[in-house]
Amino acid sequence: MTLDTIWVHAEAIDGEVSSNTLELLTKARTMADTVACFYVGDADDIAETVGAYGAETVYGIGVDDNLHGVPVAAALAAVVEAGDGPDAILFGTTYDGRDIAARLSVKLDRTVISNCVGIEVDDDTLVATATVFGGAVDVRTKFTGEGPYLALIRPKSFAAESAGGAEAGTEDLDVPDLGSAGGAEVVERFTEESDGPKLDEAAIVVSGGRGLGEAEKFDMVATLAKALGGAAGASRAIVDAGWVPYSQQVGQTGKVVKPDLYIACGISGATQHLVGMKGSKNIIAINKDPEAPIFGIADLGIVGDVHKVMPQLIEALASR
Repeated sequence: MTLDTIWVHAEAIDGEVSSNTLELLTKARTMADTVACFYVGDADDIAETVGAYGAETVYGIGVDDNLHGVPVAAALAAVVEAGDGPDAILFGTTYDGRDIAARLSVKLDRTVISNCVGIEVDDDTLVATATVFGGAVDVRTKFTGEGPYLALIRPKSFAAESAGGAEAGTEDLDVPDLGSAGGAEVVERFTEESDGPKLDEAAIVVSGGRGLGEAEKFDMVATLAKALGGAAGASRAIVDAGWVPYSQQVGQTGKVVKPDLYIACGISGATQHLVGMKGSKNIIAINKDPEAPIFGIADLGIVGDVHKVMPQLIEALASR
């Protein structure tokens, strides 16, 4: 059984539709007869891409330089209150996604289920799966109230697969008068420079943990990642210690990655970290503690000192 209509919050990064958006569209088209999305900006800019992944319509919402949460939530609430809303709305667990979903939940007095890693249709409603206790337990929650059902989905929960669809149609949604609530503006955006693949989209990820010993040793992680054409990640412990920026954190409170190859260097394997990388296709762990939890999910384990193993790996790659 499927729902009639699901809308997806579409986001773009540097003009390219985010992988999270494509994942949600892929999942939505298995659960609804009609899939559409809404987008802050010119709908024509993403119509071809989202159409290929199953969206029939893109609703553009103009917000100028305003923060997205207030105007977008107001525009969506107006559609729902007019009786033209979807059965469910899926958001990625991003800054804007969380902001919009929270505001829309309040405006419509509807429940929002967050931190979802799975979602499915059950009769005429949805059942969402979310993780609790640091990812150790999955909880299934069924929407029992009136729609639209609102769910925040974690990145990499689903695989993005093109449906080969035609370019989506486009429409604009009006933003109601926001009064003083709509006065907040974005005055500056900061984009961290990177010369390699993005961490959450890289096919190869090399991550370092406290077992590296000191901040300077993280250079080995970055060097190995670059040699493999991958991205460098980190455990929460060394992010909290200030060794590397938060943008490189892998885990429940960081980024979720599902690369073809994940190399954990000096990472013990706390549940918080495992939640963010256990879906990787192949996992290699390097740790001097043979009892480290990371070995429990590793496809290949190297019991050894990262300060001896990693330089040899880097040297071997350099000589190829």
